[in-house]
Amino acid sequence: MQDNELLELCATVETIIYRNESNGYTVLELDDEDETTAVGIMPDVSPGENVRLIGVFKPHASYGMQFSVQTYEKTMPEDIAGILSYLSSGSIKGIGPATAATLVREFGEATLDVLMNEPDRVAKIKGISAKKANDISSQLKENSGIRELMLYLSEYDIQPSSVVKIYKVFGTRAVQEIEHNPYCLSDGDFGVSFEKADSIAIKKGKAPDDRLRVRAGLAYVLAHNLGNGHTCLPQDRLLETTCNFLGIDPDITAAALEEMIADEALIRYENSARSYIFSTEMFASESYIAQRLKMMMLFPAVQIPDIDKHIEAIENYNEITYASMQKEAITQALSRGLLVLTGGPGTGKTTTLNAIIKILKDKGQKVILCAPTGRAAQRMSEVTGDEAKTIHRLLEVAWDKDDRPAFKKNEKNMLKCDALIIDEVSMVDARLFESVMRALPMGCRLILVGDSNQLPSVGAGNVLDDLITSGVIPVVQLNEIFRQSMESLIVTNAHKIVNGDMPELKVRDKDFFFLPSENKAVIRKTVVDLCSTRLCKAYGYDVFNNIQILAPGRKGELGVTELNSTLQSVINPESDDKTEITSGKRVFREGDKVMQTRNNYDLLWVKDDGETGEGIFNGEIGVIESISKRSRIIKVRFDDKTASYDFDFIPDLDLAYATTVHKSQGNEFDAVVMPLYRGSPMLYYRNLLYTAVTRAKKLMIIVGSYEIIQKMVANNRKNKRYSGLRFFLTEQDEE
Repeated sequence: MQDNELLELCATVETIIYRNESNGYTVLELDDEDETTAVGIMPDVSPGENVRLIGVFKPHASYGMQFSVQTYEKTMPEDIAGILSYLSSGSIKGIGPATAATLVREFGEATLDVLMNEPDRVAKIKGISAKKANDISSQLKENSGIRELMLYLSEYDIQPSSVVKIYKVFGTRAVQEIEHNPYCLSDGDFGVSFEKADSIAIKKGKAPDDRLRVRAGLAYVLAHNLGNGHTCLPQDRLLETTCNFLGIDPDITAAALEEMIADEALIRYENSARSYIFSTEMFASESYIAQRLKMMMLFPAVQIPDIDKHIEAIENYNEITYASMQKEAITQALSRGLLVLTGGPGTGKTTTLNAIIKILKDKGQKVILCAPTGRAAQRMSEVTGDEAKTIHRLLEVAWDKDDRPAFKKNEKNMLKCDALIIDEVSMVDARLFESVMRALPMGCRLILVGDSNQLPSVGAGNVLDDLITSGVIPVVQLNEIFRQSMESLIVTNAHKIVNGDMPELKVRDKDFFFLPSENKAVIRKTVVDLCSTRLCKAYGYDVFNNIQILAPGRKGELGVTELNSTLQSVINPESDDKTEITSGKRVFREGDKVMQTRNNYDLLWVKDDGETGEGIFNGEIGVIESISKRSRIIKVRFDDKTASYDFDFIPDLDLAYATTVHKSQGNEFDAVVMPLYRGSPMLYYRNLLYTAVTRAKKLMIIVGSYEIIQKMVANNRKNKRYSGLRFFLTEQDEE
């Protein structure tokens, strides 16, 4: 039997072992010879019902063999014995065995129909009130409604998990709503794409310029660009893009937009030069951040007295002298209570930050440190000597009623601290920063540390850059490279790059090397040799602990995908001693270096000291320790913790011998190897090269084209991001 061969089971449901009411995930036991345990999205299945399940058997590490359900059908019992068994099972609240027997004696084979549609008759039974009868009716209608909706949407290949979410929003009106407006399926967190909703609408005869299609198209274009980092779009760009996407008349699109603004489905913000369109969610997010920061400016944290004396005492104790801008940063942080501290490598951000922390702690203040990623938090802990957490862990990520990640720390349950310091703020998107601000107590000091010349966050927003360019928030930029840092060519070349000057590429005795080549095959071979042998022999480095290949993009012979495949075959080749599995076009085997590619708040991990927790986040790098095909579990070690992946979560992983510069943010590596050759011009710009160089701690090697380096340094095109935070910070509040 092949691993993925679909099987069919027909049986009666014995018991419901577990059910997640928010998404319909159910664990149940069947009344068959093997007492089979079945798992999957089955929100309306109840004990006593007959079901036909389609799926595969899968072993579970803790619970043994289970039947994983991909789709199912069920039939309500029709004979008296079946109805009595169903009602006696407890699946309908308010009905126990005795009441079930009474109802079946009274209504016979029509019992279920009467319970659902004639609660007045049921209320005449002794011991059943009108309220109880109506509650029973509602439960049966809901079960029936979900079943009917699943049947209705099955022909469109809508997943059961999506059906549950749709029913929770629309209830018994779901089919009616979809018939009227199929695009309601894409206008929500249902996991249904616009293209899927559009195909349903076409089958139902909706016109290309149907008003509902145009509205959905506008919302889709706005949401799609949210994925590209934009919290809003200029009105003219939104209209043009939507017209081209839908293939409709501009006047029709403009009229639909005005209608959406009028009914507040979208928000228009006008500034002196242009009109911008926001989703209501992103407008509220960036507006809140701006208002909260303004409030902090009006009511700052209490000023620390005698700042100059504290600075002098630290200088004397450590036998150092702070630069003037470092002293300015310390003073601003301790006097104004809100500061953005920015600067490139080697400019003393860490030294400055440590002084701020020491003075605050000496004054009895509780200081909390955090960063966006696990690696960044770990590095922050190392350089400060204090514990730093990821922002998600600090805010205590949980799940809301819609099964989406939320945070336990918020306005009603604020952080308990006198000062919050966030590192690597360039990586923090608008929604995450909003969550931080909501959990920040009044009077708390906020210090934001980052490098505005690095690439912006993966999520939507341009938080650090907007804060700096607004001119409203106190900013201190450290730009003096200290003497000891000037000895590093990585540091000096990074500053040359960000200033638009060519880096020094001919030095052969420092920490920055350029190996020129105009031949892709030679570049590829050089990169592989460096990672597999040369750097190991010269420095004792290896690709798992010290070396990281950073490429501009994923495609091509020198892109991440091909480089990973090549490095895997050289560094961790196929072996009888190593278990491997295939996922799509990728092969994962024991010993592979891998990266988590999206936030997964469910994944369980165990630290070496026994501490347990949940959540592996986008960009975390680890090594596959073991693959068990029997239990369908992959164990991956991330630094000091091990996470267990069910095979269903394999798409969250990617090989990580090579990764993109974007994915490397928040990480630092002893050695970075970067292949550069002709490719997509969209990927060759100054900030990307600068970000790659600043990921290297001890050694930076560029292999490839001198001409491409020249083009990247000359191209100061930052990834343009449309966002509203800067506007909201600079606008005047109405009196």
